[in-house]
Amino acid sequence: MAARWWRWWRGCSWRPAARSPGPGSPGCAGPPGPRAAADARAQMSYFNLVKSITSAFRNVYSISRFHHTTPGVCCCSKTQSDEKYSDPFKLGWRDLKGLYEDIKKELLISTTELKEMSEYHFDGKGKAFRPVIVVLMARACNIHHNNSRDVQAGQRTIALITEMIHTASLVHDDIIDDATSRRGKRTVNKIWGEKKAVLAGDLILSAASIALARIGNTTVISILTQVIEDLVRGEFLQLGSKEDESGRFAHYLEKTFRKTASLIAHSCKAVSVLGCPDPAVHEIAYQYGRNVGIAFQLVDDVLDFTSCSEEMGKPTSADLKLGLATGPVLFACRQFPEMNAMIMRRFSLPGDVDRARQYVLQSDGVQQTTYLAQQYCHQAVREISKLRPSPERDALIQLSEIVLTRQK
Repeated sequence: MAARWWRWWRGCSWRPAARSPGPGSPGCAGPPGPRAAADARAQMSYFNLVKSITSAFRNVYSISRFHHTTPGVCCCSKTQSDEKYSDPFKLGWRDLKGLYEDIKKELLISTTELKEMSEYHFDGKGKAFRPVIVVLMARACNIHHNNSRDVQAGQRTIALITEMIHTASLVHDDIIDDATSRRGKRTVNKIWGEKKAVLAGDLILSAASIALARIGNTTVISILTQVIEDLVRGEFLQLGSKEDESGRFAHYLEKTFRKTASLIAHSCKAVSVLGCPDPAVHEIAYQYGRNVGIAFQLVDDVLDFTSCSEEMGKPTSADLKLGLATGPVLFACRQFPEMNAMIMRRFSLPGDVDRARQYVLQSDGVQQTTYLAQQYCHQAVREISKLRPSPERDALIQLSEIVLTRQK
């Protein structure tokens, strides 16, 4: 993938020969521009990017302890099923009716305040992106294995567990980030305080663990408990930073996998284990979820620079304010080396956030990150296309396109 990315980048008409004028250059407001010698350094830094991305992809592919080597699986000759399918979310919601009511039943809380806190984000206002992927993957794998059109009870339970783990991680993230808004409303920690918010997130995780144990499949339990470990490790990765510029992208992609993609990848794999005994199918499901999950976060990082707060339901430029260097920043740094100092001090000096944002918007960081997300989605489509054609498989292909075009 890295080699394809490099060939594409060299042929781009919008690629700068050396570097575009940065903030502070003639006609631009901001800090003074760097010395002319930085042009050559910026140009050479793109060659180093290949090594960085290649290393990053290798690391991300190998970090799951449940990773398998995919045996040769022939891609189905048909690219679409004979059956017509509608919007993938409508198709997925056939198996998710009563999703949030069922989650609330899993919580089983008698204390009024704790119940209100734990159910706060299960209001049914979202599209349930992760549960939809899970049930679509379940059906696609079942059809591939024995043409079964039914989602097993255990597979649907995994969809609930996925949403519960995701929501618990959001509650905990908001505490760590001291966030004030999430999904267009105030965060749990701002309404009830940090200590109670920690307990609410813990309670959701414990309820998810109990539901997972009831499935009774030790392989599935092992797969999904890996997600909890990845969430913790991903948060630790986010709290740190790499002094070595060449290692930052690998660090960033590993953090992205652990914090975002791991849940989708392992949930897809878990439902495939319940629906099909073939390890090759388990790997297809895992790789689809992994690639879509990483692409989802890459697009999210782009939207932090291109969307407004109202569209996102949370403040934009939030990552810069938290001191985080995401994909657009890391790509921009290749053109504006003076950003290295800001990255290392986590944009902590007055004016750092605004200057970094200007650099990103004047660079090709947004375009490069978007293209990288496209490559991950293309890989997801290649993986899922190995399954037998079905409306659910086609819906998963369409979902990868929706990931790239979403605005929030």
